[in-house]
Amino acid sequence: MPNMKTTPKHTIYMASFFCGMLLLCAICNAEGTRELLWPDGAPGAKGTTDDDKPTLTVHRPAANAATGTAIVVCPGGGYGHLATVHEGDDIANWLNSIGITAAVLEYRHRNRGYGHPAPLQDAQRAIRTIRARAEELNIDTNRIGILGFSAGGHLASTAATHFDSGNPDASDPIEHVSCRPDFAVLCYAVIAFDEPYTHKGSQRNLIGENAPAELIRSLSNEKQVTAETPPTFIFQTDEDTTVPAENSVYFYLALRNAGVPAEMHIYRTGKHGVGLARDIPGTSDWSHACERWMKGMGLLERKK
Repeated sequence: MPNMKTTPKHTIYMASFFCGMLLLCAICNAEGTRELLWPDGAPGAKGTTDDDKPTLTVHRPAANAATGTAIVVCPGGGYGHLATVHEGDDIANWLNSIGITAAVLEYRHRNRGYGHPAPLQDAQRAIRTIRARAEELNIDTNRIGILGFSAGGHLASTAATHFDSGNPDASDPIEHVSCRPDFAVLCYAVIAFDEPYTHKGSQRNLIGENAPAELIRSLSNEKQVTAETPPTFIFQTDEDTTVPAENSVYFYLALRNAGVPAEMHIYRTGKHGVGLARDIPGTSDWSHACERWMKGMGLLERKK
């Protein structure tokens, strides 16, 4: 028979233990699950430090709210650092709140010793990873998007205009699947290179001072839009002088000319780097406008 004097203490201990474990699991879920993007080493890696190891942090919504849509989130930072809080974690929390799985990408950049093509390789790999693991994550393979801010917006627009259907002969099964995003969300994005409205720091960090004209044109993504470019939502502010609105306008016009479904919002107020713009009247509506756009695209319907 159990010891009646010690059982209550034991019960209290076990209850406390399990409550602690539940709390730990909740914290882990809130912070997301962080993993190496390339477990066996990234292509072109210059070493084996953390700087050489891009990561993907997957934040999943509550199971009863999950839609089956996923978005790879690319924080900005001029291709020289990453704004992983207000353009990463905060965005993941918002996306989770509307039932979207968010995968925050910490891609390689100049201050880690990398320029082109490393960031694009990382973005393409992130899309492939989510698509290859769609069943595990309860994701619809045809509802995987990419979202980026500033230079992360350039990366997102590059992924939306430079993609392939996968390599069926690759030894890595993740490489078998397509890296084409099904939709894109571009937030005060760097788009054009070698123009008066180009963010020169992003261009310099990505491809250097004297890049070949062919490479400059290839990464001027308003010039790379085709009918195969995915539907795109664009948000920008008129007050942004760091990355002027021309970047967004010309990309939108290229989408329109190619017959790609697109929606653009240019808000009057807000300097560069506003993130969710929670405290900026008017501009704070951008995430709600984006949610309405995604709903209209059928991206917020529960996966069947």
